[in-house]
Amino acid sequence: MIPDLPLAPESVAWASRGLTAVVGLFVATLAYRGYRRNDAPQMRALAVGVGLLTAGVFLVVTVVDAVGAGAGVVLLARGLVTVAGLCAVLIAVRYR
Repeated sequence: MIPDLPLAPESVAWASRGLTAVVGLFVATLAYRGYRRNDAPQMRALAVGVGLLTAGVFLVVTVVDAVGAGAGVVLLARGLVTVAGLCAVLIAVRYR
């Protein structure tokens, strides 16, 4: 017999994704402050990339899921935002 869980697994997963988004926004804010302080475009790209990889994915998945799209559309939207975030991080790393 499995004991009753105090929270539903979906609630725990949603809270975990939300916490990831909040921490990611904090890191992105720090990178953006570094951009403003040092006028370093690579820090701006890093801020955008981290923001997309964390809060952007959370927001897009939440909105697409709330609209009622299927799992395939949710995964596609998540993948596109992730690729955009990784491209921004790549630009930040490769910027000269």
